Amino acid sequence: MIQRLAKRIGTISPSLTLAISAKAKAMKAAGEDVINFGVGEPDFPTPTHIVEAAREALDKGYTKYTPSSGLPELRRAVCDKLLRDNGLLYEPSQIVISNGAKHSIFNACFALLDEGDEVIIPSPYWLTYPEAVKCCGGVPVFVRARKENGFKITAEQLREAIGPRTKLFIFNSPCNPTGAVYSEQEVRALAAVCEKAGIFVLSDEIYEKLVYGSTKPFSFAACSPEMKDRTVTVNGVSKTYSMTGWRIGYLAAPPDVAKAVDSFQSHMTSNPNSIAQYAALRAIGSPGACVEEMVARFAERRQKMIGRIAKMRSVYLIIPEGAFYAMLVVGGVYGKSFRGKQIVDSVDFADRLLEGAKVAVVPGKAFGADDCVRLSYSLSLQDMLEGLDRIEAFLAALT
Repeated sequence: MIQRLAKRIGTISPSLTLAISAKAKAMKAAGEDVINFGVGEPDFPTPTHIVEAAREALDKGYTKYTPSSGLPELRRAVCDKLLRDNGLLYEPSQIVISNGAKHSIFNACFALLDEGDEVIIPSPYWLTYPEAVKCCGGVPVFVRARKENGFKITAEQLREAIGPRTKLFIFNSPCNPTGAVYSEQEVRALAAVCEKAGIFVLSDEIYEKLVYGSTKPFSFAACSPEMKDRTVTVNGVSKTYSMTGWRIGYLAAPPDVAKAVDSFQSHMTSNPNSIAQYAALRAIGSPGACVEEMVARFAERRQKMIGRIAKMRSVYLIIPEGAFYAMLVVGGVYGKSFRGKQIVDSVDFADRLLEGAKVAVVPGKAFGADDCVRLSYSLSLQDMLEGLDRIEAFLAALT
């Protein structure tokens, strides 16, 4: 009998984040007062000047196909951005605009990985990384980032993980889910290991503008000409400009990699949405005060969250320096029960919290950190503080 589904689809893990989100939405639709710490997008509207650019594009009839790698003027704007913000010089031919940064990550994996190639991924990790790797025939190899090091791996850990089948290192700073931000010195140390081993790097920099401490993000490709020739930098407009639904991301890559990605994308999706590309062009070309205002609001919420959780018992926070997430360490309550139901892992914790306190969080198991749950502070300050009060009450009710 012919197998109904391809074997590769069986390697993909179901999304725990979507499962929790679906349950929370169902409860909210039923009229229950659910506070959701699971959101992965800014809660601010897309800035008006960006929306206006989309309207202008519609009025001018810019509704046809674009080049598969994106509008030439948008690719040039990305080059200007990379030079201005990251000190990286690229030609437009090295830029591929895609349907979101997630699409760019998949494109890069598809272009670089052969069956059995190993990919090093620091853990905790964004849950899509290993799934994209597996889809493209690669083998994820996880390196655990220690809590005492702010959830950042060291150069020595990376060196020890590299083997004869290692092809790629996936790097994310600022990091989802931990909020960790690597310093320039730390990035250069990791780059030296990659350069010596001759492996490629996929550097996901989608949260680069969302930083709050003194440590500023540093682009992997800026470490050396040799490293630039082995680095695919991924970014987009979703997080910085609150444009998650517009679905525009991009990658900057060595010429041969960019050409391969463009060729693949031309068959896979033709091109990204034309109207969204014109909106992204306006966003990247005129960042303005809207980004600074959003970062200031996130910074305030972050500080309030840190202070509030510091007063709780049995749990603690790994202080985030970027993005809009924080990892709450909840392993200290495992073995306890809520209303007769025992908590043995992060999925149990998230389920009991949602049922008992009407608070949604993402289980750390989804990110390779089962003693944690992820909290987003991309919700109103009022809702966030109310949600934290509910979490504290929930913890007090455990037996």
